[in-house]
Amino acid sequence: TAGYEYSKEDNIEKRMWEQTKRAIEDADVCLFLFDSRDGLQPYDEHFAQLLRQMHRPVILLANKCEGKLQEDSIGEAYKLGFGQPIPFSAEHGLGMQDLYEALHEHYVKLNPKDKTAEKSEENPTTDNGMEEISEEAWKKRTIQLAIVGRPNVGKSTLVNALLQDERMLTGPEAGVTRDAITTAWEYQGRKINLVDTAGLRKQSRVSD
Repeated sequence: TAGYEYSKEDNIEKRMWEQTKRAIEDADVCLFLFDSRDGLQPYDEHFAQLLRQMHRPVILLANKCEGKLQEDSIGEAYKLGFGQPIPFSAEHGLGMQDLYEALHEHYVKLNPKDKTAEKSEENPTTDNGMEEISEEAWKKRTIQLAIVGRPNVGKSTLVNALLQDERMLTGPEAGVTRDAITTAWEYQGRKINLVDTAGLRKQSRVSD
């Protein structure tokens, strides 16, 4: 999500929270990250209170936890009320197994009668190693559609218009979208992945 910063004014921080809130409402499980190097901040506690009010399962990740110096902040995180924090480092891939096990518990609760999907037949390959598929299978493939252009021309607004939903964070400020964001969409039975990109600038115009 875009992150959370508290604001009552109609600015980008408020819109960030609105988009984050929508994502939480749609989620089966939330991963709540806090910076274990900085320890718990007032914003973390305020955000935790908002999460509790939304009644979604939460897994607490103590991120940037590469050494023993972060042990104090991990212990402090118990007061957020989300159980045992998972020592984690997204940058170094630490704690992935613990995260998998925590997520798997929720998966089992959501899918108590889930069965292993049957393996589909392997497609033959052509001489160049590409899969050879039938025309019918080709029509069923998901279309990858990238929306590109310079910053602030309305790429995210276009995605919202296609989806008929305020899914992307928009606003008058240039550079609201910082990363490519993929959203699944279905139109007339055809599956499409809409990729909202961050925008293109000429190198000579980049000053910072």
